[in-house]
Amino acid sequence: MKGTHLGEFEELVLLTVGVLEDDAYGVTVTEAMQEQTGRAITISTVHTALYRLEKKGFVSSKLDGATKARGGRRKRLYTITSAGHAALVESRGLRDKLWGQMPNYQFEFIGRL
Repeated sequence: MKGTHLGEFEELVLLTVGVLEDDAYGVTVTEAMQEQTGRAITISTVHTALYRLEKKGFVSSKLDGATKARGGRRKRLYTITSAGHAALVESRGLRDKLWGQMPNYQFEFIGRL
């Protein structure tokens, strides 16, 4: 379907939301993704992806209560939806199918991997 496919970054954000369960908000998603991927990721990039995923129906969000630790600000918590889970399953299935068709190439590597 148009507009419902997952790009690589969106897929990583969606997977991270699923892994974090009830503690998925911008900061925790960003930190977890940086830890898992070793990439420098900005919170604004994560927020943009979360907004797109919510628009596609792959995540839902709700505002959490304000806390003193956050200066009285509320967090927007994200959870994966059944449509989001189905999109991840479909994406994984496609990747597994393609990997299954990959021949066993013999390469000579020069330099670092």
